Amino acid sequence: MKSQPLPPLSHNSSKPIKDPQLPTILADSLTVFWGEWLKLRSRIVQIASTGLISPLIYIFAFGLGLGGVLDRAMKPPVGDNYLEFILPGMVALSSMTISFGGTTFSICGERLFTKTFEEILLLPVHPLALHLGKMLAGIARGLMTSGSVILVAVLFTGKIGSFLNPLFLLLLTLNCAVFAGLGVIIGLRVKSLESVGLYNNFLIVPMSFLGGTFFDPTTLPVALKIIVYCLPLTYTSVGLRAAAYSSLSQFPWYSLPILLIAAIALSVAGAYQFSHQQD
Repeated sequence: MKSQPLPPLSHNSSKPIKDPQLPTILADSLTVFWGEWLKLRSRIVQIASTGLISPLIYIFAFGLGLGGVLDRAMKPPVGDNYLEFILPGMVALSSMTISFGGTTFSICGERLFTKTFEEILLLPVHPLALHLGKMLAGIARGLMTSGSVILVAVLFTGKIGSFLNPLFLLLLTLNCAVFAGLGVIIGLRVKSLESVGLYNNFLIVPMSFLGGTFFDPTTLPVALKIIVYCLPLTYTSVGLRAAAYSSLSQFPWYSLPILLIAAIALSVAGAYQFSHQQD
């Protein structure tokens, strides 16, 4: 009797692994993340400093340059001056940029250049575990870089408790999760690095300026306010600013479930993409 050939160890078929258990998915996610961490830990200083350039330029140009003029004309809604007002936005901006860009380029490098991505697809784990593992690596990248910006913010303001409190760090982690999850999906879909540049130019760069990093979204006209509040970075910027300078009674608690739901939705989409990936 002829033996039947064994099926390939891949989950690219339309049927994902049956009846996955949540503890198993979480354990496999940590395993995937550990593989990513082994590559990241040798470049901690490089990753932490990569996302500092743009926030520092904005801090000096807007916070110290333009901010001096604005402080004489008006008082910001929160914070003692305009520099303090934009610092939480700079933290949000740096975490978004590196979580998205680092994750996207990492996956693109594995898919298009080193050709090692096929090894990941052969792992006998649930697609959600693959997405979460990659997303955790993106969160780590974002926290490293935003940690450097937080250090700069503390040096400028001297307010350690404002930038190192649990609510501030929770919002920051959720923001990293949202954009790392988005980075995983884009990294799986693009066909070239030029495509990554298009997503960055038409999605990340506009969001950097429209996501409430430099202004108070509540002061906008209704039409613009609708657009701005469709961006996840807006909820992070507003939430971080409130967590840093306002009382708990003034904190926009709606920002937490919105970012969490966005991260979960992106995780579902990323798991689906992994289960149908054909690299």
